[in-house]
Amino acid sequence: MSRTTPGVLFVAFVLAVHSLSLVAATHPLKAGFYRRSCPQAERIVRNVVGPAVAANPGIGAGLIRLHFHDCFVRGCDASVLLEGSESEQMNIANLNSLRGFEAINEAKALLESQCPQTVSCAGVLAAARRLRVHRHPLQGPAGRGGRISLKAEADVLPSPFAGARSSARTLKEGMSLEDMVVLSGAHSLGIAHCPTFSRRLYAFNATHPQDPSMDAGLAEYLKRRCPPPGRDPTAVPLDVATPNLLDVQYYRNLKAGKGVLISDQTLWTSSLTANLVNSFAQKPNLWAKKYADAMVRMGAIDVLTGNQGEIRVKCSVVNSL
Repeated sequence: MSRTTPGVLFVAFVLAVHSLSLVAATHPLKAGFYRRSCPQAERIVRNVVGPAVAANPGIGAGLIRLHFHDCFVRGCDASVLLEGSESEQMNIANLNSLRGFEAINEAKALLESQCPQTVSCAGVLAAARRLRVHRHPLQGPAGRGGRISLKAEADVLPSPFAGARSSARTLKEGMSLEDMVVLSGAHSLGIAHCPTFSRRLYAFNATHPQDPSMDAGLAEYLKRRCPPPGRDPTAVPLDVATPNLLDVQYYRNLKAGKGVLISDQTLWTSSLTANLVNSFAQKPNLWAKKYADAMVRMGAIDVLTGNQGEIRVKCSVVNSL
């Protein structure tokens, strides 16, 4: 464990709370919205998500990813939680790779038993993600749930094969290039399956079967886990150094050629983003502040209020009309 990690996460927590209070002053949704209508909401979410992540740290990464993949499609409306043959969950970017649904559904069921139709699924998803990162789940804006989830619309999600410039074109309104690099730091947690990076090992281009920007030691490790042709569903940590910690080791890995995905490693090899990677690798506290602020901005993307959405009884299906 890095000596700087506890301090980094504490700073992230403090600054996140500060940033969320600022959002409350400018956003139509209010921080601590459920404090009066469902005062036990924080405890309920904490009591579900905490043990789930303790039992399986991958759930923590999964909850962060769920929130990203929700907000970058229709905004933060929990549409990614809706099930169906043509839902966002069935898009190739999400299929068989999203995690954390059980924790969300369990928390929502308990909330419904205590505070019927009070806490939205978007609120539960945002709260679970904040609990994993900042341990302060129910602050900041969280809107109502959407009623639409379309497989094709998830095509806008950033690709693991994309370069920095291509990924930048997927940014939502109000999010900056810096936000993209900052939020990519969430790949300090989580996993990648062989098909998302095997091309870098065996078929990079006509001149180099193996991506020359990849560290040789990492390449050998990945080849052992994903033998050719690398199409099996084996998973590896995105950060082999500190796989269960949200820290700046991710950026240090990129500088050493140890990014697993092309979309990660290109942040260092691209002149568009290399300076940001270098800065965050050297300044953990700076990254922590930027990450807290960027998460708040992302969580406010196209939130639904009033009649624009609904408070679903079950997060996987819309309410009956």
